Amino acid sequence: MKVPLLDLKAQLAPIATEVKNAVIEVIESTNYIMGPKIEELEKQVADYCQVKECIAVSSGTDALLVALMALDVKHGDLVITTPYSFFASAGVVARLGATPVLVEIDADTFNMDPQKLAEWFDKNKDKTSKVKAIIPIHLFGQCADMTPILEVANQYKIPVIEDAAQAIGATYPTKDGVRKAGSMGTIGCYSFFPSKNLGCAGDGGAVVTNDPVLGEKLRRLRTHGAKPKYYHSLIGGNFRLDPIQAAVLLVKLPHLEKWHQMRRDNAHFYDETLNVAQIKKPKLAYGRQHHIYNQYVLLVENRRDELRDFLSKNDIGNEVYYPVSFHEQECFQYLGYKKGDFPISERNARHSIAIPIYPELNRDMQQYVVEKLGEFFSK
Repeated sequence: MKVPLLDLKAQLAPIATEVKNAVIEVIESTNYIMGPKIEELEKQVADYCQVKECIAVSSGTDALLVALMALDVKHGDLVITTPYSFFASAGVVARLGATPVLVEIDADTFNMDPQKLAEWFDKNKDKTSKVKAIIPIHLFGQCADMTPILEVANQYKIPVIEDAAQAIGATYPTKDGVRKAGSMGTIGCYSFFPSKNLGCAGDGGAVVTNDPVLGEKLRRLRTHGAKPKYYHSLIGGNFRLDPIQAAVLLVKLPHLEKWHQMRRDNAHFYDETLNVAQIKKPKLAYGRQHHIYNQYVLLVENRRDELRDFLSKNDIGNEVYYPVSFHEQECFQYLGYKKGDFPISERNARHSIAIPIYPELNRDMQQYVVEKLGEFFSK
């Protein structure tokens, strides 16, 4: 049996005609830059994410980059994030000449540890004035613990950029009600990379905010800081989303909640049937209904790389998200961190492995995955 890590053909099959017609509509309109598809997508995403402003952009990476630009992050500034994420979370900070400052993750959720964030501020009072943003990451589809993170940010009057690239539609319970990922901080950032729960047919992303002034600034930055055309009040970039990608996303968005639930159902099956002593299953921080399971990531005690080889030989897709923490990346050696500074991130990088969780995964395929995991560790 073959069980891929992700099967986009299975997702496309029932909506293929609608997707093709939507793409052809854009092509025949000859409206290839911005236009009504972008405007409609922005409206629908804003409504779905419970925010006032949505600005569609060219990628999740550019979403983070333009968010930092909107907050005037520049050379010499500090931006706090974690050592454990896709490279863009810290890379965009360095691209602007600012310095990524890293705080440890929670061992179970892989997300920013709010206590470590508070401790950093307690220990670095001489640097707090240089901190221009905090970037918590909602990794694998589960929100970071935003209430204490926002308390720290508010105490020091620091904007929060939510990296929700893997978490559109994930929710977080607060004393004032349930909030959507990306809607709680100053700015939220999403990725529409094809492997995401809501993915387009290429690169794409979005930035959201509840601040209309900031929203207007983000819109200007998206088009080289111009408004009107050829009159530049800011230095921005070309961060526009292709309307063909917007058309694809408009077809997919109405299916998103159903796809989330299918992933939750698949996760529930693993949670109930995968009982191997050497495997630690993902922790639910707030309840299954709040998680969207962009990935289902296991922690294995040992032999992770052997396990990967075994699964691959048995036609089971798998991946490591992520094998190298930021402070161990060659390009970030100038930051001055050393091996051992973030032991939880380092350990999770050595022991984590993602297994298939996509919506169209059937029970026979999942049972095969469970059986092979048990077989490997029984030897």
